[in-house]
Amino acid sequence: MHLNPYGADAVNLAADLVNDRPATADELAARCRAAGLVLEMPVSESDLDQLTATLARWEAVVDAPDDHERARLLNGMLAAAAAYPRLTDHAGGWHLHYRDDDRPLGAVLDSLIAVGTALHLAGRGIHRLRRCTVTECARVFADTSRTGRRRYCSPRCANRDAVRRHRSRG
Repeated sequence: MHLNPYGADAVNLAADLVNDRPATADELAARCRAAGLVLEMPVSESDLDQLTATLARWEAVVDAPDDHERARLLNGMLAAAAAYPRLTDHAGGWHLHYRDDDRPLGAVLDSLIAVGTALHLAGRGIHRLRRCTVTECARVFADTSRTGRRRYCSPRCANRDAVRRHRSRG
């Protein structure tokens, strides 16, 4: 996976994984491949365990009560996961890695999620990571909209809320 300047690919992968957590190492591998990651090592249960810990820390970033706390929590993730940036061409094109080489998938995801989220929030706005506005829905999404005002995780939730608001007026 190549990080775009806004970190959208990595932060969307994190949201996908936190909203529907993989149950097995094979499922994790399949979903990472589908997201464009090049898996250089076999995926193990310890990778799944590390991902579970990473997603717990990431959800704390999502649910932070204010911008400064969000930044503090994310900076902690960055300090623990990231290494100095390095150029690599392992996937058929030059790009940056923010991690050491030859790391297992759990460590790669830890770094990718932290750096991708930081790039997304710094590039698009610190507020562009949240939970769906619909009360019954707790799904996380990264706001990649042009205006930065997205409130729902999906068109389904947006429609559900619109119908609810319409019926409450009648």
